[in-house]
Amino acid sequence: MADASSVLEFSPVLPVVVIDDLRDAVPLARALAGGGLPAVEVTLRTPVALDAIRAIAAEAPEAVVGAGTVVSAEGVAAATAAGARFLVSPGWTERVLGAMRESGAPFLPGVSTASETVGLLERGVREMKFFPAEAAGGAAYLAALAGPLPQARFCPTGGITAASASSYLAMPNVGCVGGTWMLPADAIAAKDWGRVRALAAEAAALTRAPLAPHAD
Repeated sequence: MADASSVLEFSPVLPVVVIDDLRDAVPLARALAGGGLPAVEVTLRTPVALDAIRAIAAEAPEAVVGAGTVVSAEGVAAATAAGARFLVSPGWTERVLGAMRESGAPFLPGVSTASETVGLLERGVREMKFFPAEAAGGAAYLAALAGPLPQARFCPTGGITAASASSYLAMPNVGCVGGTWMLPADAIAAKDWGRVRALAAEAAALTRAPLAPHAD
């Protein structure tokens, strides 16, 4: 994975995974990758998250595991040491952004406003997470940003469903969407990895708009 654009282009949907039971990590990642969603964002929200990243990196080579909810320089270091191949943050500060740059891993810092987007563009960052997508204005907000800021590309995440994903993916400034709908709680509890794989396959079949042109 060469750069952040690679994260956006892997597949139309980036699964956002919260691992509570470490035993679920590898079969879940394999099910997602088997359904056509190889990039897997494991959020650093649970005590076993780093161990889950480590296990997926070691035992599920078909998956490209990354870390989400990265909110500190220490989190960047821990995630990359565990084997995370990309980093996703819900927001950014100079310290977090600097740590992500220094890690050498592709990263998607989070924004929810035009000012935050401009701030990243000033720093040479064009690929971003838009979070929380639905609460921050949804597809209409991103469509409004496309006019004045065509060089920015987004992975909107937060409140997106199987029904709403297509409205985001139809926009040329959206590379992929983040979501959890292919990971229903009852399927995880039942270890129904076949159902997860089938839902992943449906998500992987969603179509995206062509890459938006931009001016340097």
